[in-house]
Amino acid sequence: MNCTDLAGRIERLQPGAITKDVARLCLLLANATGDVEQLNDDRTLTAAWREMGLRLQAATDQHAAMTEELENLARTDPRKFTPEQIWVLIRAIKVQSQILQLYVGECLLDA
Repeated sequence: MNCTDLAGRIERLQPGAITKDVARLCLLLANATGDVEQLNDDRTLTAAWREMGLRLQAATDQHAAMTEELENLARTDPRKFTPEQIWVLIRAIKVQSQILQLYVGECLLDA
């Protein structure tokens, strides 16, 4: 299966999806699936599509929460960071890594 085939199947699952969303899902599904040929099966594709949607939504929610925490942190003098503020930075790095991992398809950081 190539990207065009996968995009066509995604468009049938999600009629009216914009091109960027279809392209994004192609990449995410290809990275999440060890063998893209498995996505030829409608049930497997549907299950992978739903799982990826949930993972992406969870990562997006985490990212939004971390963005808010980082914006609050940015208003603080870094020379006066508390241990909790340092942990905010570390969690932000991990969240960013998880999102990048979805798109790159490789383990970037050991959790």
